[in-house]
Amino acid sequence: MIKPLLSLLSWLIRMWIIYWVIGALVPAPPRAALEVPDRVVETLHPQVCMHTRLIDEVEEWKIQRTLQLVREMGVNTIVEFFPWAYIERSPDQYDWSSVDRIVRHARNQGIHIIARMGLVPGWARQTPDDPRAERSTLNTLPLDSFDDFAQFAADFAARYAGTIDQLIIWNEPNLAFEWGYQQVDPAGYVDLLRTVYAPIHAANPNAVVLAAGLAPTLEPPGSPNGLNDILYLEALYANGAAAYFDALAVHTYGFTDPPEADPALNFRRAELLRDVMLRYNDDDTPVIITETGWNDHPRWTKAVHAAQRVTYTLDALRMVESQWAWAEKTCLWVFRYPYPTFSYPDNFTFVNTEFQPRPIYYAVQAYARGWEMDGLLSPNPLSARRGGWGVRLILGEKIGSETFVFPPSLNSGWRQ
Repeated sequence: MIKPLLSLLSWLIRMWIIYWVIGALVPAPPRAALEVPDRVVETLHPQVCMHTRLIDEVEEWKIQRTLQLVREMGVNTIVEFFPWAYIERSPDQYDWSSVDRIVRHARNQGIHIIARMGLVPGWARQTPDDPRAERSTLNTLPLDSFDDFAQFAADFAARYAGTIDQLIIWNEPNLAFEWGYQQVDPAGYVDLLRTVYAPIHAANPNAVVLAAGLAPTLEPPGSPNGLNDILYLEALYANGAAAYFDALAVHTYGFTDPPEADPALNFRRAELLRDVMLRYNDDDTPVIITETGWNDHPRWTKAVHAAQRVTYTLDALRMVESQWAWAEKTCLWVFRYPYPTFSYPDNFTFVNTEFQPRPIYYAVQAYARGWEMDGLLSPNPLSARRGGWGVRLILGEKIGSETFVFPPSLNSGWRQ
C-alpha cells in the first residue's frame, strides 16, 4: 500500500517540477506601469470620441496599450461599458478592481470616460415567479430591483467623481433584447430614469445623467422585436422623461449612405431625434453621439468600401463640428475588440486584436490632431476623376513615411 503511494507522490513531484520549469521559461506578460508624468492628449478637434471595449480585457497591459493608441489618435474621451453584474455579484458586495484599472490608466493617459451602465446580476433578477432567475437574461431588470440599480449607480458615481462624471443609464431600451426580451416599455424606462436620477446627483453633484442611446430601427408599435427609435423617444417625452436626464445619448449609424444623405435610417437620423427634442421644447439639453460609424466588411450588405468608410467618417466629423452645435461629442464605434468575432463586427474596428491600426485609424488621427491642414490628408485626385472621393493619407515625420492610397477602383467600384 505504501509503495504505490510513494510512486504516486514521486510522479506528482516530477509533474510539479516540469510545471515550474515550463513556467520559468515562459516570458512574463508585459508590465503595465503607469507613465510618468501623466500624459496629455494633443488634439485640435476635442469633439472626436471613441467607444472602447476594455472591461473584458484579461491582461492589464492591453488596457494600457489601447488607451495609449487612443491618446496618440488625438482622442480625449471614450465611452466604456461597466456592467453591474461584474461589480456587485452579491448584494452590497462590490469588486471595483476591473473598473479601477481602467480608470487608473485612462487618467494616466489624460482620457475622460463616459460610462454606460447596465447588465443585471443574477441576485437582482430574482422574482417570486422566477426565484432562481432561470427565465431571465442579463438585461432583465425587475421593477423591484430598480432601487438596487440606483444604489449601484450612485455608489459608482461617488467613487469615480471627477474622472467619470457622465453616466448612460442602460442601452437601447427600445429593443426587446436589451429590455430582457420583454415588450419594450417607454414608461417603464422613464421610471428607471426617475429612480436613478436623484441618487446619482446626490452622490456626485457634477454628474451628468444621459438617457440611453436608442437603436436605429423602423419596428412598428406592437412589434415583438422593439420600437422605432423616433416613436420611442416621443413616448419618453410624453411620459415626462425630460426631468430625469441631463443629456441624450444617440446611436446613429451611416450604413451604406454618405453622411450628407437625407435623414432616414442613416447618419442624419440624429437630426430626426433632435427634432423630437425641439418639439418638446428641450432644445437646451445637449446630445452626445455615443455610437456611430461605418463598416467596411467586404460581404456585409450594410457595409461600404474601405475608401468610402474613411471619407464618410471624416465628412461626418466635419458635419457635426460645423452644423450640429447641439452635439457635444461624436463617439465612433468601435476602437478595438478584445477578441475577433470572425464576422462583420470586426470591420467596425480601428485597431485589430494584435494592436495593428487600420487605415481608418490614421485618417481620424490626422483629422483629430490637425495634421490634414498641413497636407497630410487630402482628396485623392485619381478617384475624384473617376467620379468619387477616395482618400490619400500621406504619413509624414509625425507618423512614418508610408503613403496609403484607397481609390474606389481597388474595391470594384462604389456601392450605390
